[in-house]
Amino acid sequence: MPNGQSKAFDLLLRDIRNCRVCRDEPRYGKPMDHEPRPVLQVSQTASICIASQAPGTRVHESGKPFTDASGIRLRQWMGVSDDEFYDDSKIAIIPMGFCFPGQRADGSDLPPRRECREIWRSQLFARLPNLRLLLAIGGYAQRWHMGSDIARQGVTETVRSWREHSCADPALRVYPLPHPSWHNNRWLTQNPWFESEVLPQMRHDIRDLLI
Repeated sequence: MPNGQSKAFDLLLRDIRNCRVCRDEPRYGKPMDHEPRPVLQVSQTASICIASQAPGTRVHESGKPFTDASGIRLRQWMGVSDDEFYDDSKIAIIPMGFCFPGQRADGSDLPPRRECREIWRSQLFARLPNLRLLLAIGGYAQRWHMGSDIARQGVTETVRSWREHSCADPALRVYPLPHPSWHNNRWLTQNPWFESEVLPQMRHDIRDLLI
């Protein structure tokens, strides 16, 4: 990769990691009431991208993506080891919101901040020439990456149509997924086809890119 492109990418990552817009100059809603800590994993050689939602409290504390129970389940879904998962030369992890967004009064996480997708995501994906497979986790990522018309049918129906979506673009296979959170245990029980049909093919495609 030309040195100029690599330098521009490094400067972009520096700007993302130093971003304080949601605390200092929010475009939407109230300022973030805690210190921002953008969390992502990315390199220009990555062939797989995990488009997730936003860091939770544990990830905010660790500064490393998916260092929680959701991460354990996601690695199981993907059929990868911890070392493979955290190899940024092969796997990028780019959430819809880079920072922990805070919590509602009931203790659930707020939605990802909209500022990230408007300011940073298009710039970032434009500089990832080697992506061949995308895991779009949850409705926010599916809406941004797959279009509002597709996402409007809901996560369950979008995931159920995984064969159609994974073959739509030969250059970039897209797998829509539910969130691997324990909150979705009931969904997994009610939709056994996800683990029996989607995951084996997804693991096969991931393994082909990691070899």
